[in-house]
Order: sequence, then structure tokens, then C-alpha cells
Amino acid sequence: MVGSLATRHGKRVAIGPPLRRRLGLRLRVADVDTDVLGTFTGEVPRPGPADEVVVTKARLGMAETGCPVGVASEGSFGPHPALPWCTLQVEHVVLVDDRIGLVLVERATSTASNHGELVTDGVDRDALLRFAREVGLPGHAVTVRPAVPPAGAAYPVVKGIVRVPALLAAVAGAVGASADGRARVAADLRAHHNPRRMAVIAQAAARLAGRLATPCPACGTPGFGVVGTEPGLPCADCRTPTELPAGRILGCARCPHRSTRSAEAPADPRWCPRCNP
Repeated sequence: MVGSLATRHGKRVAIGPPLRRRLGLRLRVADVDTDVLGTFTGEVPRPGPADEVVVTKARLGMAETGCPVGVASEGSFGPHPALPWCTLQVEHVVLVDDRIGLVLVERATSTASNHGELVTDGVDRDALLRFAREVGLPGHAVTVRPAVPPAGAAYPVVKGIVRVPALLAAVAGAVGASADGRARVAADLRAHHNPRRMAVIAQAAARLAGRLATPCPACGTPGFGVVGTEPGLPCADCRTPTELPAGRILGCARCPHRSTRSAEAPADPRWCPRCNP
């Protein structure tokens, strides 16, 4: 079986293997401009939430290739809801199968991304190179643009920078063009220039493959798996409900069948609002 994969950023190396091993699905890369659905550097805003845009992206690939099965991924970065000083990376991977009316999205998260940026006038070269090392240069790339775009003129974002001479040249150009004489240097978050991000995409793809390999016990449709949680896992010491999940809700992506799998062990008292207020 062949499906389309909408990507221009080399994601088949992360998404293809688990889908091929578990499902026998081989992916054909679709020649579509996925940047029309948003760019990390902001030239094109994303038109909606990541879990919706990823479906639109898959359908772009299906339309281009004529495949009734399409796959795509979409990532986002933002403050962690519980740890606002940490960046939360969320990767969504979807399979759309028009033969059986199935749309299934799985995701993986990480707090170990190299998401970050530095605003610099280029004078402190040591600080610039230190930042570049922190985001993983040369194994990971960076982008450079003016901190304040020049009035009335477009200045291109320089992407995919992996060498120090190119970084210094790009910063000098952006500083000269910026209205405030500073450049904005950031991790390049495109998957083919960001191995850390690619690893999380692979995790999401593996979860998707595992779920697709599990049929619904009611209707037999592939994709039975976790669709939600029940809060209130009791504390091991005092049995006070905590915010941890007491059970996982398993469901079908196509029919309304649901079941609950209770947690196997109580919560550690460190998560208890009574034992550890």
C-alpha cells in the first residue's frame, strides 16, 4: 500500500519506517509547497491549530499524488502549561484514509528542543558563537533576520546556516538592514535542519503506527487507542485525589465505542495536595 507524505523537509526518514514496519505502508513524497500553511519564521502565519492544519497538509499531498491515503506532520512550540519557563514542543502526525473515512492524529511532546533566539548587534562575537553552540551548530542550523525590519523594504530571512563564517556574514547583513541595528538569531526549526525535532516526529509516527495496528473491538476499524484521561488518581498514602490521571479512556477514531483502563498504581505522595501542599 502506498500513501502520500506532504513534506519538503525530509520527514520521510522519521515517519516512513514505523508505518512501513507496522502497517506495510510506503510513503510517496508529494511535491507540494507546505509553507503555504505557515512557517516557523513567521513570513506565513499558520491558518489554524496544528492538529487541524496537519489534516489540511495531508490532503494537499493526497490531491497532488492522487493517493487515497495521506500522511503529514505539523509541529508547534510554546510555553509549557505547567512549567512556563520551559518550552513545550508538540508534534502531530496524521493519517487520512478516504477509503474507510478515517482521520487519525497522534502526537508526541518534548521539553528538550533547542527552541530559542538571541538579539544581537554583532559586537559580542563570543556571545553569538556561544548561542550558536547552545542550539547545536553545526548539527543544527540557525536563522538570521533584522530585529526590526527596515521600513518599506523586504529583507529575506537567512535560513539553514550551519557554518560560522555564514553566520557572521548573515548577522552583519541583518544588523546593517535592521531599523535598530540588531539581528535576531534563532534555531532553525525546520525538521531537515533540526535533528532534535526530527526525533520527536519519529516518536509521534511510532505512536500513530502502533495505534493504527490496533483494531477497534466494536467495529474493527484501525486506530483504537487513548482518546482522553480521567483525573483524580488517589494518593498512595492518604487516598486524596491528585491531578494525575486515574485512568485512560480508549476509543475508536470512527465509531463511538469507548472503554476505560484504570491506572495500575496510586500516585506518589509528592503529587498529593494534602501530603505535599
